[in-house]
Amino acid sequence: MKISLCLLVWNELEGCKIDVPNLPAGEFHEIYAVDGGSSDGTIEYLESQGIPVYQQPKKGLNNGYLHAHKKATGEVVIVFFPKGTIPPKDLLKFREYFKKGYELVIASRQIQGSQNEEDGKIVRFRKWAVFGLAAFSALIWKREGYWVRDVLHGVKGWTKTSFDKMAILEHGLSIDIEMVIRSYKLKIPRAEFPTTEVARPHGKTNFTVWPTGKKLISYLWFELWRKN
Repeated sequence: MKISLCLLVWNELEGCKIDVPNLPAGEFHEIYAVDGGSSDGTIEYLESQGIPVYQQPKKGLNNGYLHAHKKATGEVVIVFFPKGTIPPKDLLKFREYFKKGYELVIASRQIQGSQNEEDGKIVRFRKWAVFGLAAFSALIWKREGYWVRDVLHGVKGWTKTSFDKMAILEHGLSIDIEMVIRSYKLKIPRAEFPTTEVARPHGKTNFTVWPTGKKLISYLWFELWRKN
């Protein structure tokens, strides 16, 4: 099985310096990056490490995934965000799930054995919101198989054939929950495994809660009326 690993980056120089040296590079058919418009030295650093960097043709998270999929030459694609929040060694867990026949595999921060960066807090707004979205999506669209708890985590992998069936939107940032919902509709085998998330050691998230939430609600409304 040839597995392509894509690093999705946008001004993540410090995170790349933390994660790239720890990538299990020998386990992958290829490693490359898709960049969303970095200006902080991220591109230069990755290229200095022998990692090719491709510029995504359009803005938006969805287009980053689509370009990652397009550039892959393996049978399976895994995307990873080098921010210093998820241990790179967990990338080794994907292969066993694909060998078992799963076609969408997600590193989860929401299941037993996992750790979410909010777990030490009394109020866990993001964690509860993700669980609410997961439960709603499963209630509306899942008719068989496993229901995914972490519908907004970007660290995931898919088979190229299943991704092609999903007909992902080319714009916006719905990609993570969209892939889950499309897997429900198309009855694509799916699975999660637990991972450990810590707070970002630097910088701020590119996806603030309220603007992101509004866009996700808009996507859910669209999917409710999508024909297939």
